[in-house]
Amino acid sequence: MKEQRLAWAITGAGHLLAECAERLLRYERVDVFLSRAAQEVTRMYRLEDRLQGPRVHVHRETLASSPAVVGFARGVYRVLVVAPATSNSVAKFVCGISDSLVSNLFAQAGKSRVPIIVLPTDLAPEVDSIGPRGDLVKVYPRPIDLENTARLRSFPGVTVVADLEEMSQCLATYL
Repeated sequence: MKEQRLAWAITGAGHLLAECAERLLRYERVDVFLSRAAQEVTRMYRLEDRLQGPRVHVHRETLASSPAVVGFARGVYRVLVVAPATSNSVAKFVCGISDSLVSNLFAQAGKSRVPIIVLPTDLAPEVDSIGPRGDLVKVYPRPIDLENTARLRSFPGVTVVADLEEMSQCLATYL
């Protein structure tokens, strides 16, 4: 069997984006999937060049689906990481909506019983985040966003992590 890859989806969140970009480069054979919003945010945070590497293949969203989603059914991917995950993406996951690249990846991974790790941006009633210019930004997630994150925790095959260290520890069990 061909060596399995890590699938890493990035949504349009700036919170923890730079840290996630650094983290994914530590792994061998990574396919990075950028939503349309992620493409905008990586430019704002000046991270496009950091997402390059000899072991990294970047897929950009041009359609809601992609031939790459079939890779889950074919056993190409060992695990899907969605980090950082916006409240919009988490809401789509919880409601079963598959109308974008990342929500299709989530659905196909689940249907193929590929483990999924999600690092949501909305984990607490108050979050400190770093803006594109390096300034501290206070974010106050809505109750519905926190409820959706809590609901996602109950999904079989999905692990919701609270920080980068927990994500790394969880990934270590799959790679």
